[in-house]
Amino acid sequence: MIVDTHLHLIDRAALRYPWLSGVPALDRDFSHDEYATEARRAGIELALHMEVHVHPADIAAETALVEGLSNKPGSLVRGAIVSCRPEEPGFAAWLDKVKADPFVKGFRRVLHVVPDDVSEGALFRENIRRIAGSGLTFDLCVLPRQMSQAIALVDLAPDVQFVLDHCGVPDIQGKAEHPWREQIAEIARRPNVVGKISGVVAYADPASWTVETLRPYVEHTIGSFGWDRVVWGSDWPVCTLGGGLLGWVAATHALLAGASETERAKLLSGNAKKLWRL
Repeated sequence: MIVDTHLHLIDRAALRYPWLSGVPALDRDFSHDEYATEARRAGIELALHMEVHVHPADIAAETALVEGLSNKPGSLVRGAIVSCRPEEPGFAAWLDKVKADPFVKGFRRVLHVVPDDVSEGALFRENIRRIAGSGLTFDLCVLPRQMSQAIALVDLAPDVQFVLDHCGVPDIQGKAEHPWREQIAEIARRPNVVGKISGVVAYADPASWTVETLRPYVEHTIGSFGWDRVVWGSDWPVCTLGGGLLGWVAATHALLAGASETERAKLLSGNAKKLWRL
């Protein structure tokens, strides 16, 4: 069975998503019921909701909406990685409030949608360090050109558990492996970082990718972090840009064909259950 650590749900009647207008293929509702139909067919037993970069005024509403969905019979959702704004003065008080909610499993601030120097600010870094000791994680969603900022943040907060999204967002369609390979190896040297094998089909040519297209990127990420520090995620519905959930799950199983049963279990479920206490 699989734990999906990277599920996005979109409800445009309830929340505002300013970025959706720029991605017509995703500019519609993506419900839990739609996801669950495919997820159960793929062997996904539970999922963590990943924040969807809603309008800042809707951050709390997004968490409440997803938590409500998790309480419905048959829901696959068991927790949420919620949006945050570490660059803002109110972060410390907000953190104290959300830490009390067991549904919240971690935080994310997508860094490739803001200027590169946002994560270099003193307040941002001070607030990230505040997460230490909470048992909560911080997802790093950066482009390869921003990996130096990600590494700097990790080094400045050694007691915070980070998760690197999407194998570091490699340019698979452009067949760009350098300096991505070196960057992955370097950030993986930090023991407080976990690599997320998630949604890389969205970065490949949707019409022509095969398992072998993805193999160099997935295998290098796993090899760099090791089997004890990798988790799996669908990145649904973004993965629909590259063939969809079932295609990504099938490719994952093909990529893991040479791994042991123990190694596959760690990547697909065990590490996630341990990391987020699921």
